[in-house]
Amino acid sequence: MSLSNSSLDALRIDRRPDRPSGMKPWMIVIVAVVLVGLGAGVWWRSRADPIGVQMAIARDAMAGGNDSGTDHSVLNASGYVTARREATVSSKVTGKVISILIEEGMKVTNGQILAQLDGSNVRAALEVAQAQLLSAQAAVEETRATLKQANADYQRVSELAKRKIESQSDLDQAEATAKSLQAHLEWQETQIAVARSQVDMSLQDLDDMTIRAPFDGVVTTKDAQPGEMISPVSAGGGYTRTGIGTVVDMNSLEIDIDVNENYINRVRAGQAVMATLDAYPDWKIPCKVIAIVPTADRDKSTVKVRVGFNQLDPRILPDMSVKVAFQNDDNISGRRSVSIPKSAVIDEDGRDVVFVVAEGRAERRAVTVSDTLNENSILSAGVSAGEKVVEAPPAVLKDGMAVKEENP
Repeated sequence: MSLSNSSLDALRIDRRPDRPSGMKPWMIVIVAVVLVGLGAGVWWRSRADPIGVQMAIARDAMAGGNDSGTDHSVLNASGYVTARREATVSSKVTGKVISILIEEGMKVTNGQILAQLDGSNVRAALEVAQAQLLSAQAAVEETRATLKQANADYQRVSELAKRKIESQSDLDQAEATAKSLQAHLEWQETQIAVARSQVDMSLQDLDDMTIRAPFDGVVTTKDAQPGEMISPVSAGGGYTRTGIGTVVDMNSLEIDIDVNENYINRVRAGQAVMATLDAYPDWKIPCKVIAIVPTADRDKSTVKVRVGFNQLDPRILPDMSVKVAFQNDDNISGRRSVSIPKSAVIDEDGRDVVFVVAEGRAERRAVTVSDTLNENSILSAGVSAGEKVVEAPPAVLKDGMAVKEENP
């Protein structure tokens, strides 16, 4: 039995792959093109419409953020150079000046003679005291000789009285004489001590006629002339001087600052300070806080702060006007810090954040604010000097958004 060709074709297996019954290839291409176009449109829209913001440049606080170079300081103040050791040299007694051995600007040493007062009356008193001392000493020697004789007489009468040669009354008389002379001798010895004290006092009074320097220093004023009267207290209706001059220890110079009590929390002992004398405005003098005087002036609402120079210089003189800048802790420890407008810092969930502009886009960064000074915030981390930050960032500004600078 034979099969026809048509029957054989019906039994043959078709091995060709099935055609997809879903999307056609040309449809896939069209969808991809549409998606790319939409993405490009969104990207182009975001580039074409940046948000207008105001920008500021972060400045290096160590180098100074403005022309005055004080952005790195936490407080600026003014005061005067003072000397911790300064004395108006006077005498201990009232006297007439016969010689002055000082001039303004002269260097003196401790104990050096500065002036001489008239000591003629003191010398006369000294001579009298010395004569009284000699007289008292001579009287003592005379009494000692008499007492020696009286003691010998008492011993002789006592021996004779034992042998019944001298009476008891004679013995009593000899004993009384010896004891009386002994008491008189003791009194005279006391008078010698008094006379010696008078001599010492006269010598001290004579020494007080010589006025000496109380310490090493420089004479800043000469207040008396030969022939004038000088006294440790004011007398004579203003015609009596109370000192011959003023001596200043130049090694004790420091700065006295009156700091408003509202800002005293920015100052601490040992804090670095940069001082500038009004006489030398371009000379920056390194200093440090010596102490904060623990009391306030209720009339001025200020607290006194003592500032010491790290190194003294002959150009620094007492009573010079000086301006000081108290440095922040970042500068003390040597860390780099930057200054930006305070409005650029915003709070997000308890963290300080700024928007830094780089290549036309806003980048959100967390920062560390170490201090706030006037209208600026001092940052110790998060932003580098020279970078641009957004001032008062708008609420719609997000990380990565395009921004453009607007004129204020």
